[in-house]
Amino acid sequence: MKIPLKIESERLEDYLVADAVIDHDHPLIRETADGLSPTGGTEVDVIRSMFHFVRDEIAHTVDAADPRVTLMASEVLSERVGLCYAKSHLLAALLRSQGIPAGFCYQRIGVLHGLNGVYLAGLGRWIRLDSRGNKNGADAHFCLDDERLAWTLDPARGEIDFPVVYTAPSSAVVASLSSATPGPAWYEGILPHSP
Repeated sequence: MKIPLKIESERLEDYLVADAVIDHDHPLIRETADGLSPTGGTEVDVIRSMFHFVRDEIAHTVDAADPRVTLMASEVLSERVGLCYAKSHLLAALLRSQGIPAGFCYQRIGVLHGLNGVYLAGLGRWIRLDSRGNKNGADAHFCLDDERLAWTLDPARGEIDFPVVYTAPSSAVVASLSSATPGPAWYEGILPHSP
């Protein structure tokens, strides 16, 4: 179900910033983004290409039973693995490197789940994209009108959508991933419940 989105900042340039986590100035991010941008493609073509790359080519940590912890976009790209948050960091970095405003959205599904808000200049509006990966019941797709995120929320179980498109990743997410120790199921018991 599509919810009305609230943007944290009216300034689109705030959704283009590079920082320590969304390091879209990193050469690997730039090279990959340039390679994923179809020659002569529209803004929508570029966004679709990058979404499918992150969703399908970057493994989700839980699905892959991978012991590595990734946080920075360039790290997610080089290691080819990450939790939903880390994958959203990579998608935002790829898009921002091409001048496409991208932010961070969250849902609570037992624990916090991370996805992206992306601004479509050609349509003058924001959409949400969920690059988690389509395994273990997740079913996210690139859609401009009918939002197709990984999970259908169940409000009766306390699952909620946070409607804000944030300019930067949640500090709770960054703190959790920064302090995690790599190993089997390292994420159990440390993931935040709100942004």
